Amino acid sequence: MNANPTDPTDPDDPLPLSALQHWAYCPRQCGLIHLEQAFDDNLHTLRGQAVHRQVDQPGVEIRKGLRVERALPVWHDSLNLIGKADVVEFEPDGTPYPVEYKHGSRHKAADIAAADDVQLAAQALCLEAMTGRAVPEGALFYAASKRRRDVPITPALRQTVADIAAGVRRMLAGGALPPPATDTRRCPGCSLRERCQPEAWRQLHGIGPGAHTPDSLRQALFEPEDPQPRP
Repeated sequence: MNANPTDPTDPDDPLPLSALQHWAYCPRQCGLIHLEQAFDDNLHTLRGQAVHRQVDQPGVEIRKGLRVERALPVWHDSLNLIGKADVVEFEPDGTPYPVEYKHGSRHKAADIAAADDVQLAAQALCLEAMTGRAVPEGALFYAASKRRRDVPITPALRQTVADIAAGVRRMLAGGALPPPATDTRRCPGCSLRERCQPEAWRQLHGIGPGAHTPDSLRQALFEPEDPQPRP
């Protein structure tokens, strides 16, 4: 979960961590939310909100020898990121261990789950910058399966966070909405599908099944049908 107290379209304002997850899932989704400020709810987003209500109230408790903080604000000055960690477990030596809550199942395709990994890694980088302690690992907790998935915060994942942050900033600075994802598995559950119109966009640009060629599109748009013969 992430706080968004700033205007993400202002290049000088911190970038919300949620923008990184949205970009990793689908750059067009990120653009619709953070560039055009559009958002719609569906069953998936409502379930996600219900899950986050459990951890959105700030608090501290001691659990199995660990200090556990909920809804912890996090930031990274160098990367200019800001957000909120659902849960951070602090080891006895002070090492943070972020846990991000998601409403779905942990059995996602690896390339789709990678968007969640990016968000978690961004939280880990923020915690490192804030505490001065290395954060080598975090976890994603999926409410549907009630299981955690441990995520190593690898050098490659750290670089992905930096690359995506740069990509989001370029989009916001340029003001252009990215095209829909070519991976159509990402579209059915997206609450912004009606705004995005991925099928219509692909047809218009000659991509995928049912796409129009420039000539066929011109004919469909500008050439009238043959008149019906009069009786």
